[in-house]
Amino acid sequence: MIPVSVLDLSPITQGGSAARSLKNTLDLARHAERWGYRRYWLAEHHNIPAVASAATSIVIAHVAGGTSTIRVGAGGIMLPNHSPLIIAEQFGTLESLFPGRIDLGVGRAPGTDPLTAMALRRNTSADTFPQDVVELLAYFSEPVRGQKIKAVPGAGLNVPVWILGSSLFGAQLAAELGLPYAFASHFAPAQMMPAIQIYRSMFRPSEYLDRSRLMLGLNVVAAESDDEAQRLFTSHQQMSLGLRRGELGPLPPPVDPNHFQARLTPIERAELQDRLSAAVVGAPDTVRAGVADFIRRTSPDELIVTGQIFDHSARVYSYEILKEVMLRLPREAQPEIQPVLES
Repeated sequence: MIPVSVLDLSPITQGGSAARSLKNTLDLARHAERWGYRRYWLAEHHNIPAVASAATSIVIAHVAGGTSTIRVGAGGIMLPNHSPLIIAEQFGTLESLFPGRIDLGVGRAPGTDPLTAMALRRNTSADTFPQDVVELLAYFSEPVRGQKIKAVPGAGLNVPVWILGSSLFGAQLAAELGLPYAFASHFAPAQMMPAIQIYRSMFRPSEYLDRSRLMLGLNVVAAESDDEAQRLFTSHQQMSLGLRRGELGPLPPPVDPNHFQARLTPIERAELQDRLSAAVVGAPDTVRAGVADFIRRTSPDELIVTGQIFDHSARVYSYEILKEVMLRLPREAQPEIQPVLES
């Protein structure tokens, strides 16, 4: 059966604050743990007013410290923004504090605009991502005789490293290194099928995996009715449109879907539909059919679900509906998620 996880950008809403968003993140993580979700991942983004998880390692510690069993990790760390040694030490520390519960997904993009990337990296001219991944993996290995630089803590710890990607590059690298691969189909679905084919066909067994392991991102907004879910989804649509226009701001409240669509140009409408085509939005029956169809088309080993919803209680309820929906999928599509536990 397919494990299902949560990807949280710790959204800052209009009229809200980062402090409130981080409290909401922990609250959702506790619900996800109780409902049987496999992982709870946070993402590194910078200079984006709608995202509170810029200091990703710290937010992971916040979530892991407030939960007990769910795996917590990065989905992901944008490795070119950091030295591999620093990330090995940070995640070695997290693994030491929360043994057996920490994941590290690493990506190649800066997670921000070019000017902010320069402020983060100082030098954006060189692309050393493959070499940085190999260096990072070496820091997590058992030290060898004569090794002069070690990650302390980090060396010899079992921190799973995932390659994240939204293009074919990451699929090729993950396959070559024999690492698990998470594709960002929730915002870059255009190359999803080619990336899946490349990763699985080119995968080389390694000391980390004996077979490929593919995780796919999926937007899910669930509510009592299709109309209500479509209304909630307009917050995500507005934010995506703002990113395209260069108009960054906190996550906006939902609006009437028909009025929102009427304000779009034909090009914007087409681009938004393409960018968010890996989305399942609706009442429980609609979500069940949509998720089952996505699984049948892609055959992932895992699903990671995100939902950019303005109202926190509605976001929590969306994940509760999804949990119930997953338990009623056809057997061939049923994920690995446990029935709700009594609190």
